[in-house]
Amino acid sequence: MNVLFIIVAAILLLGPLIAIHEFGHFWVARKLGVKVLVYSIGFGPTLIKWVSKKSGVQYQLSAIPLGGYVKMLDEREGDVKPEDLPFAFNRQSPWKRIAIVAAGPLINLIFAVLLFWILFLPAQEQLNTRVGKVLPNTPAAMVDMQAGDKVLSIDGTPTSTWEKLNYALVDRIGETGQIQVVADRNGQEKTFQLPIQDFLKDQSQSTLDALGFLPYQPQIPAVVYKLSKDGAAIRQGMKEGDKVVAIEGKPVKDWFDVVEVVQKSPEKLLAIDVLRQGQIVHLQVMPQGKRDSMGNVKGLLGVEAHTSKITIPAEYKQTIQYNPAQAFVVATEKTAQISGMILNSMVKMVRGLIGLDNLSGPITIAKVAGQSAEMGWQTFISFMALMSVSLGILNLLPIPMLDGGHLVYYFIEAIRGKPVSEQIQIVGLKIGMVLLGSMMLLALFNDFMRL
Repeated sequence: MNVLFIIVAAILLLGPLIAIHEFGHFWVARKLGVKVLVYSIGFGPTLIKWVSKKSGVQYQLSAIPLGGYVKMLDEREGDVKPEDLPFAFNRQSPWKRIAIVAAGPLINLIFAVLLFWILFLPAQEQLNTRVGKVLPNTPAAMVDMQAGDKVLSIDGTPTSTWEKLNYALVDRIGETGQIQVVADRNGQEKTFQLPIQDFLKDQSQSTLDALGFLPYQPQIPAVVYKLSKDGAAIRQGMKEGDKVVAIEGKPVKDWFDVVEVVQKSPEKLLAIDVLRQGQIVHLQVMPQGKRDSMGNVKGLLGVEAHTSKITIPAEYKQTIQYNPAQAFVVATEKTAQISGMILNSMVKMVRGLIGLDNLSGPITIAKVAGQSAEMGWQTFISFMALMSVSLGILNLLPIPMLDGGHLVYYFIEAIRGKPVSEQIQIVGLKIGMVLLGSMMLLALFNDFMRL
């Protein structure tokens, strides 16, 4: 994945989200009789602009594609002709200004619902929540969860899919206590209390790895099917058709055992025994270290297994099909769930339950956009929906400079009957600049550290 591909993917991801956010402000402002002067995608120097002869609005594309703005007629920003005063933003009632400002974040949330709705329309065959493997020395093993248990709920939240199960677990990140898991075992309902301590505070593992119960994994023979031309394995003597039988003297049962050991051993020399034409061959192979989008370093050999003939037992499969109305309800529920999860994570970050190193900036977003684009249109659309929710929620935070900060001022004005003093707004603006500037610097620092 080259840099140009990542940049294009990031533009395709963020461009529509910024455009639709600003369109929310633009459309509601015009519907409520406010005169719009400029509709801009991006900040900074103008690259392209044109003026509508009918409305007089200047549409433009600017050089810095990390946001946008809608400039409305406003006495605070310049002289306004007497005949245009009724169309100035500052002359509108607080409720009209609230509607205009809130429209941007709300349309991002609506757009997320639309994207999720599109994804939920086709029939989906996927794994059900039956446990395929319980890892030793983990909370799941301690409470005697077993392969074959079908998870029904987490902390009282129904979990019909692994995705819903993961969202329920993400809500507990950073916490100490117990996670309640209700599962079906051979027709009998069992309740497990899984102990957690600072659950995934550093997010070095997945939620399921940390608890110790995993979805079903098909048996894939540990046979090398393909070798990357520039991978560590081919450079250090591995050949197609080699069957990995042991790593560091420990027997290997299947391909997942190979992946697990290799990913945990970046830049570490491994003694790998392979079966080649009936003979055991001893190899010394060092997996390359590769950082993922969150900065975690994992080992990579540059090998592939043969996965085209994998079959999954019927008891581990389910087909999910929604009609358009059901898909809309599920899409709305998912948007609400992600919104709550984002807010919950922010609160935990402020409380110190989640590390600040989990904050991501534009570089990480661009990398994940590129990765999701490589994985197919459905993954890319799903990530776009997630980013749309994030953009909507972030802008609703009560921080001056953000839409949420302006909404606080206008609500206070609506209740008091007079606007917040300019002195308070100036102080709030300075505080907002410091907060947002600090967040952006920290996010960029985290991005560079992940590189």
